[in-house]
Amino acid sequence: MADAPTVLVTGASAGIGAAYAERFAQRGHDLVLVARDKARLETLAARLRTESKVAVDVVRADLTNVSELAVVEARLRNDTRIGILVNNAGAAQSGRILEQSADGIERLIALNATSLTRLAAAVAPRFARSGNGAIVNIGSVVGLAPEFGMSIYGATKAYVLFLSQGLSLELSPKGVYVQAVLPAGTRTEIWERAGIDVSTMSDLMDVGELVDAALVGFDRREPVTIPTLYDAGGWGALEAARQGVLSGIQKAHAAERYRSAA
Repeated sequence: MADAPTVLVTGASAGIGAAYAERFAQRGHDLVLVARDKARLETLAARLRTESKVAVDVVRADLTNVSELAVVEARLRNDTRIGILVNNAGAAQSGRILEQSADGIERLIALNATSLTRLAAAVAPRFARSGNGAIVNIGSVVGLAPEFGMSIYGATKAYVLFLSQGLSLELSPKGVYVQAVLPAGTRTEIWERAGIDVSTMSDLMDVGELVDAALVGFDRREPVTIPTLYDAGGWGALEAARQGVLSGIQKAHAAERYRSAA
């Protein structure tokens, strides 16, 4: 597959990112793998070079570090072989806002929202000029559910969904595909790193099944893919309800119920 674009995957050393790397390598794509753990990246890269006969570059970067993030941004701007960005790097954070530290909140937002946005912004102009390319942003169903009690994490994932939808509206007319993937609970290291005991969580999806399903959505060019949503009409109904609300709020005056009694 000489014409297959190179895929840059962040958070590629394990979990969802590593599974994306494996699947795209199997499809014949060369890879640029980005993560903090260089040793694990090198091990994965060596295996994929052997198994799939693709070229794999490794970039060790902490995406919460501005100077290291800038290195990845420059690679996306300048490496015209890269035609797909998988914005997967992210972290979870257990506990409610009363239990969070300011530093922990800042780091979570920097990784889950700021770095993802900057990487998309780095590559989008080049994709738009060329008239092709794809950006895959990994969100979470938690971004739809404040009831789950992970307010800061969920807020970052709600941002990922909104950003993806906005970018899709902006970029799809220019030939650029943007996909938001919203996993439910998936069996990865993210929970252990967040201090969450996975044995207390039910119905965790295998990471390979998650990525395989997400790639079906990718191939179909879905703007939003929710692998665990059995009722496909549910998302359509939610979007229709949102559009209905939007159609009713662009008014010059407050609704009657908000007007002071005479």
